Amino acid sequence: MGNCKREKNVEGTYKKAIYSGTFDPITNGHMDIICRASNIFEEVIIAVAQSEAKNPMFDHEQRVKFVKAATNKIENVKVVGFDTLLVDLATELKINTIVRGLRAVSDFEYELQMGYANSSINKDIETLYLMPKLENAFVSSTIVREVIKFNGKYQHLVPKEVLECI
Repeated sequence: MGNCKREKNVEGTYKKAIYSGTFDPITNGHMDIICRASNIFEEVIIAVAQSEAKNPMFDHEQRVKFVKAATNKIENVKVVGFDTLLVDLATELKINTIVRGLRAVSDFEYELQMGYANSSINKDIETLYLMPKLENAFVSSTIVREVIKFNGKYQHLVPKEVLECI
């Protein structure tokens, strides 16, 4: 492979990755990706974007709290809030792998563009795309927010720790 910089550790995992999102709220689909990433990398930073332009249902502090509650039993996961470009945060944290989830083909085009944009800003950034298990493929924060808004049943779509917070 020639000039590969990344090295596996003894257990077969890579060092660090960052997984970002608005997490408004964090869903079982997000947790699926987080669990998979935590099995691949020694450390996974979950970066909760402020994203005020998206007009989130829950404020930034609440969303960080939700993610911390949902991931508190995963030893190699840390949660941070941020309000910068993801690629700048990754560079600041000395992380060169961004993890992104893909639910459907419709996600792929957007995520591919973002991956290329990030790579154009920092050529050392790699993007790893993970797909959730089939039972989580339809779950999105948008769907959960709509169900919450209309007092529907959403408990099966979010981690139990988040239910306690909501």
